[in-house]
Amino acid sequence: MTRSARLRAYAKLNLGLRVLYKRDDGYHEIRTVFQTVSLADTLDISFTSARKTTVTIDGTPEIADNLVEKASLEILEALSLHGDVRFNLRKRIPSGAGLGGGSSDAAAVLLALPVLAGKQIAEENLVRIASRLGSDVPFFLYGGAALGLGRGEELYPLPDEPPCHGLIVAPEVHSSTAEAYRRLSATLTTNSLQNKLSSFQRDIWQTDRGHGVNDFQNVVFSQHPQLERIVNRLRKLGAEQAAMTGSGSALFGLFANPAAREKALKALANERVFPISFLSRASYRSRWRRALSPHIKKTLLNQNQWPPQSLYAR
Repeated sequence: MTRSARLRAYAKLNLGLRVLYKRDDGYHEIRTVFQTVSLADTLDISFTSARKTTVTIDGTPEIADNLVEKASLEILEALSLHGDVRFNLRKRIPSGAGLGGGSSDAAAVLLALPVLAGKQIAEENLVRIASRLGSDVPFFLYGGAALGLGRGEELYPLPDEPPCHGLIVAPEVHSSTAEAYRRLSATLTTNSLQNKLSSFQRDIWQTDRGHGVNDFQNVVFSQHPQLERIVNRLRKLGAEQAAMTGSGSALFGLFANPAAREKALKALANERVFPISFLSRASYRSRWRRALSPHIKKTLLNQNQWPPQSLYAR
């Protein structure tokens, strides 16, 4: 029997991102505020039990180091299953832009495949697999607003942000994450560490949560000054906050109302621009439950259970 679902894998913004120091394991210690937004890839997935595992991905140009395939193989191994897994992936989230598209696609597989396969997996095992796949992947298992520590995989839920009228601008510029970290590492000092920790902690208690403070901006803008010009333009067009997300190259602007956003959208007609809104954790999970509705249990006892549990699990 083949079971299938159409999924939406949502993008994220880093509303604030502070890089503290390089750790002994080679990763950097960060503090960030993640927020899921309405921009999304579409992922059609089908699962058929089989004697050997095959993963087929159609619908998008070949992606090196594809996390969808990796996530499929990881989750089937964890479930002790073989199967024919087929995907049709339609990318709308720009790749390599700091929006988490690949990580979100991977998390979509982790959430959906056990449900379609009729198996249960403990939440802690799901998080463990997500952490192996990438630092941002665990966040997409939950959505909403969250504080990210460590590499970003240590997560703490935050209250929902106010409703957002936002724009994402994604220029055709490649910003290397590795190069951004290398350049930034040379500027990290003990004094800057203490200042960053103090300011980040203060901002988390306030309503703006450090919006627009991204340590990567200076080093990336020095390499790609056109990105700084777009941020300045977003501010001139009325954005209350405008900044880069992740290590770039995507930029975002948050506006007070839909009219201000619409005016900015028209003014940026020559750029690759996406209108967005914030997705709360409740909305994120509700959308997931609707997508998997034919295949998940619906009783009063588990209607709020997360992650969703398969109707076919025994």
